[in-house]
Amino acid sequence: MTRLRAPALALLGLVAFLLIWEAVPSLGWVNPAFLPPPSSLPQAFLREVSSGAWLSAILGSLQHYVVGLFVGAGLGIALGVLIGMSRTAEQATAWVVRVLRPVPGLAWVPFAIIWFGVTPGAAVFIIAVGVFWISFFAAQGAIRGVDRDLVEVADAFGFRSPWQRLFKILLPAAMPGILVGFRTALGQAWMAVVAAEIFGVAGVGQRMMQASSLLATDIVVVYMLTMAALYGLLDTAFVAFQGWVLRWKA
Repeated sequence: MTRLRAPALALLGLVAFLLIWEAVPSLGWVNPAFLPPPSSLPQAFLREVSSGAWLSAILGSLQHYVVGLFVGAGLGIALGVLIGMSRTAEQATAWVVRVLRPVPGLAWVPFAIIWFGVTPGAAVFIIAVGVFWISFFAAQGAIRGVDRDLVEVADAFGFRSPWQRLFKILLPAAMPGILVGFRTALGQAWMAVVAAEIFGVAGVGQRMMQASSLLATDIVVVYMLTMAALYGLLDTAFVAFQGWVLRWKA
């Protein structure tokens, strides 16, 4: 019974949340056009699916998401590792990082449009910027946090070149921290998808803006829940992958 207590309470909380949500617009406390009840969502979802709009929007966003995630996270991890290996490089780039890091991803939208036009490339750029710094700091911190005793042991065994240290000592030791940063980037990239598409690039963001302009808030919620479900699936898959990569720690 104790093992079932937590899932039962979670299910009870979800049911209570849905009942309250259903009651608020149904009882007239809020205009249903502003907050659609949950009971209206299945029909709205079926309309989107049957029209083909749902699949088209999801495929477009997934393409932007995957490319932007791997470009931004890949560059962030690579630079974070390289700078983390060298105190001189870290000091030389310190002020560059401090100047660029506070600039939010949305501030790059004008440049994305100027450089790439209203194209998928612009959406990929904005998503990549959104995840770059998370991956960069995670990788840099993980490399800097490697026990120096391991490096000394590597020297004793003849691993003296930077590349030998990197692949034999630093990367394996820093991998848990790097993967934690990448998992955080998975969620950040989803948050950047809508922002990257609201200026006209085909995808979930564009479809949500179209629906909101028509006060079709049930469609907006359908896409919000779709994104939540997709992120849940991706995060679950990544946790399984993370466990496989770090199986040596078990």
